[in-house]
Amino acid sequence: MRFNLLVGFVDPNITEKVVSIAKGSGATGDVIIQGKGTGIEASNFLGLSIQDKTDIILFVVEEHHTRKIIEAVSNEVDMDKPGNGILLSIKIDSVTGLSSQIKKIKENLQKEQL
Repeated sequence: MRFNLLVGFVDPNITEKVVSIAKGSGATGDVIIQGKGTGIEASNFLGLSIQDKTDIILFVVEEHHTRKIIEAVSNEVDMDKPGNGILLSIKIDSVTGLSSQIKKIKENLQKEQL
């Protein structure tokens, strides 16, 4: 099996919706990290930089689910709307520790027609 890492930098107000959509499209687990960030134009107040809260969501997904997850999230939470976030994929060369997820992935593959 081949896997990709999906990384989302999203507005915390839509994090749960992004996770739900991704799981409905084939993701079997997630990690959410809280962070701060700025967009293309930094905001300042009295000389201090104002950083928006952002959630970083990580999904290790079976390769063939990648496009489906990205498209579903993009369409349902309007990722092109400024401030909603970014979702990207990175190929994984090797991975370990997914034995519990492999069972679910295999079950999903038997149900799907590729």
